[in-house]
Amino acid sequence: MMFIKRFRNRPVSLITIFICVLCVTLVYGCLPNSEPAAKTSSLLTEPFLQLPRKNSVRVVWFTEFPGNQNTVAYGKNLNQTVAAKTIKLSHTREDQKSRVGEQTEDKQVYQKPVQRDIWRHEAEVTDLEPGEEVDYQVISKLKNGGEAKSQVYNLSPAPQAGKPLKILLTSDHQLKPMTAANLQKAKETVDDIDAVFMAGDLINIPDRASEWFDDNRGGAFFPALQGRANYEIDKNGVKTTYTGGEILQEAPIFTALGNHEVMGRRGKSNNLNGEYGDAIPRAVAKNLYDESSIRANSFNTGTYEEIFSLPESKSGGEKYYATTFGDVRLVVLYATNIWRVPSLEPNAKGKYREKEADFDKPEEWGYGQHIFEPIDKGSVQYKWLVEELNSAEFKEAKYKVVMLHHPVHSLGDNIVPAYTNPVQTIEKDDSGKIINIRYEYPLEEDYLIRDIVPLLEENNVQLVFYGHSHLWNRFQNESGVHFLESSNVGNSYGAYLGEKKRNVPKGYQEQYIEVGDPNGLEPIMPSIKPLIGEDGKPLPYIASKEITAFSILDTGKGTVSSYYFDTTKADSKVVKFDEFKLE
Repeated sequence: MMFIKRFRNRPVSLITIFICVLCVTLVYGCLPNSEPAAKTSSLLTEPFLQLPRKNSVRVVWFTEFPGNQNTVAYGKNLNQTVAAKTIKLSHTREDQKSRVGEQTEDKQVYQKPVQRDIWRHEAEVTDLEPGEEVDYQVISKLKNGGEAKSQVYNLSPAPQAGKPLKILLTSDHQLKPMTAANLQKAKETVDDIDAVFMAGDLINIPDRASEWFDDNRGGAFFPALQGRANYEIDKNGVKTTYTGGEILQEAPIFTALGNHEVMGRRGKSNNLNGEYGDAIPRAVAKNLYDESSIRANSFNTGTYEEIFSLPESKSGGEKYYATTFGDVRLVVLYATNIWRVPSLEPNAKGKYREKEADFDKPEEWGYGQHIFEPIDKGSVQYKWLVEELNSAEFKEAKYKVVMLHHPVHSLGDNIVPAYTNPVQTIEKDDSGKIINIRYEYPLEEDYLIRDIVPLLEENNVQLVFYGHSHLWNRFQNESGVHFLESSNVGNSYGAYLGEKKRNVPKGYQEQYIEVGDPNGLEPIMPSIKPLIGEDGKPLPYIASKEITAFSILDTGKGTVSSYYFDTTKADSKVVKFDEFKLE
């Protein structure tokens, strides 16, 4: 009776509590699988195009809710629809180093990695005619009756041979300061970009969701490539905001894996940066972990593979592949290794040594700058490449282009040491105690130079495109193959020529090249308007934190043209500084 009395004396309080709980549930979606209120819902990205075929193309977009119905409307008056397949991304997270929402400094919101729920939607538009351009729009409907929709864009199937195309060659975006400006100027210079070839390092930490979608500094991957960036550059007291370029909505993107698309061991570090840098070779992981968890305890490209739908090879899946786009046969290789610091200090887990405190802890070793996917002669990827180069699709293509992340010829820092498996040396004193662990990289065993380039020469490849060192430079060998590194997009780490020398070890068994291209080619001076150095002489490269460069492959003219834009002069014009012909 006492309980009943108390209940009757407080009817208003209970009703108030009930109403509050109901409102919170409806507004914030705190029930499992619930969705935001209709008026606050929006797409996480605008749609982008993937896997164009002769009569079809796929449309992909992302949301932070699963959607009750996700469709693409297309055709005249958008009167046709196709349903999307939806998946939830498996490992997208935010952490104390994210710059998302209200977190503008470390640990303001997140104290550790936290799962972030993001859904990917993909629909295939079929029965398209070659050359046909069709309006389309994506729509995600919510269970509560609201909907989120994109603007209306154009899509088309894969272009036929003979159609002139303009293809953006880019890499190493990584939310760097000039990336949004670069893409905005690329779009303003070449309005009808037909495709994007991107040679890796799209972001910094692949499992950090905000780097792909909504980093609060305004330069995340998709916003910058969809004209939705909001990145401010302050030069000489003048602030300019760049929005990037509206490109991916109507131009398919083809990507190569870079080192920044590869995550390390899951859950071993208390932040995503540490997890990214904690990759170890598969062979080592097999000795330390159960067979069923090797990917999670060595390295993985899971988030990258979930985000994109790329052509696939039988042996490599999306990691390495070949596809035909108009007159171009594009061959994409998986050629990247983990980046380690060049320091020789005792506390360095680096390219050339292990950290002294970890000498007796093999599970903590970094194992040098180890390669993620074998590409040397006899490997599965090498055999696939031989087969591809002998295919009818490759031989009949007018333009033969190979794209990879790691540089083949470069003035940059990241081409040293050689692209080969580290040779480990463990030094011990008389008592058997480890006193040093070092790694060597024999230059003559560089797999790209020793094994891959001869194949490309024999099969008349015209252009090899790559990134990694964040600069622009190009080369041509005696066989006529052009090598282009057009990665001074968002920033630069310098060119090593003249008096500027790379940080390399002295007194090691192998020789590590301090200046110039370690693989023996001289850089080609830009053919139109090179930058001028402090000594008044023209420079055969662009390595700048203020001048950003991009390149365009024009299949109608058979040329590769490169342009620069000076971000210190917001009103300045884009300058075409180099052009060469593919023959």
